[in-house]
Amino acid sequence: MELLMTQMILQVPTIGCIIAAGGGLLIGGLAAYLITQASIRGKGNRIINEAEQEAEMIKQRKMLQAKEKFLQLKADHEKMINEKDGKIAQRENTIRQKEQSLAQKTEDLNDSQKEIETIRENISVQLELVEKRKEDLERSHRQQVEQLETISGLSAEEAKKQLVESLKEEARTDAMSFVNEIMDEAKMTANQEAKKVVIETIQRVAAENAIENSVTVFHIDSDEMKGRIIGREGRNIRALEAATGVEVIVDDTPEAIILSAFDPVRREIARLALHQLVTDGRIHPARIEEVVEKTKKQIEEELVETGKRTAIDLGIHGLHPELIRMVGKMKYRSSYGQNLLQHSREVANLCAIMASELGLNAKIARRAGLLHDIGKVPDDEPELPHAVFGMKLAEKFKEKPEVCNAIGSHHDETEMTTLIAPIVQVCDAISGARPGARREIVESYIKRLKELEAMALSYPGVMKTYAIQAGRELRVIVGSEKVSDKDAEKLSYDIARKIQDEMTYPGQVKITVIRETRAVNYAK
Repeated sequence: MELLMTQMILQVPTIGCIIAAGGGLLIGGLAAYLITQASIRGKGNRIINEAEQEAEMIKQRKMLQAKEKFLQLKADHEKMINEKDGKIAQRENTIRQKEQSLAQKTEDLNDSQKEIETIRENISVQLELVEKRKEDLERSHRQQVEQLETISGLSAEEAKKQLVESLKEEARTDAMSFVNEIMDEAKMTANQEAKKVVIETIQRVAAENAIENSVTVFHIDSDEMKGRIIGREGRNIRALEAATGVEVIVDDTPEAIILSAFDPVRREIARLALHQLVTDGRIHPARIEEVVEKTKKQIEEELVETGKRTAIDLGIHGLHPELIRMVGKMKYRSSYGQNLLQHSREVANLCAIMASELGLNAKIARRAGLLHDIGKVPDDEPELPHAVFGMKLAEKFKEKPEVCNAIGSHHDETEMTTLIAPIVQVCDAISGARPGARREIVESYIKRLKELEAMALSYPGVMKTYAIQAGRELRVIVGSEKVSDKDAEKLSYDIARKIQDEMTYPGQVKITVIRETRAVNYAK
């Protein structure tokens, strides 16, 4: 700034003149300005020097830090290199050990191969010796066989056949004796256990035994009502018989009319309809048809209600509505005089108790026992046996396979595939065999026993037959010279199958074939 001002004074004389003329004030101010600028320049130089010193110090400090960082990085790098060198050395040692182990195994393998070669050579030598011995044995065997054939006069094949036959016979005898022993032992234990279970089951179930007839007696207050029931020229009684399918017998019996029909449902419909007609007093063909139709609907409702109540009483759930209706229909059916619903309830309870005693499912057994005679109450009469038809009904309404098989096989018309099936069969026989539970006409009963004896007597070798225990056992006496023990077993089976196929009977029939040998001599 000072230098600029000096140049301006020297170069421009006009300005110098002005300054000279202006006075000392401007010179004094300029001098002060110059002094101030010199002072500022000194301070600036001093600040620059201080900044340079501080920069030098920072430079030195940074250089020291960089040097320390370099040394630290160098140390870390050397440490990492040392670690890598250690790992490489360790791996080299491991590889060296593996190479040594591999070499040792290779040596062992070579030794094993040498041993195997030695053993193979020994085996080949031994096989050669065995072949030689085998040839010697075969040669000596042929010589012995030739000698035996020469001595016995039989060829080897003939002697072999005789030996095989003798062994077969001996084995058959031993097997039969062994089988008989096992069967006898099984019968001893099985009979005791079975009798125990059956007796306990029978004792725990008590049933009422009521015999039903094929007629129903309808009581009236006076004999005058008989005329009204008959109607003019018998039109009322004919209408009633046509509507119900029941024969109405009006005779001299006082205050009683007899309703006769083999179907208990029809008899019940006729009885209820007649009771309503007599109570109402209006008796004519149109009224009779109306009352009979209403009564049929009432009976249908009663059947369903009876089926539901029976299922609830026995603890059976999930029955198809049609099966419930059929169970209720059993109330008006009978088998050999025994009420079918009472019989089925009793069989269901017996089956549940017996299944529990044997550790089986009591619910399934009770269900099968209730439904076992369901084939006896169809709406239309089928040509199939009631057991097979009942099985088909159960299958149709989605019953379990165990229940269906028990229904179909309780009279041995299909093969038993579950343990529930024989239980149902036994309980059915128990219920039907109770004293007074069933009845048959005396003539048909005697006829059946005679047919039973005659059927067994028709077989060859049978001398006498006796039907005992009310036809539940048939004893067949055979001649010992005509029938062997083996034939006696077959005869018993054949008679049982023929009776089962050709005869109708309640329960089951036991066939006992008796064969004995008698030697008679006289001392004179």
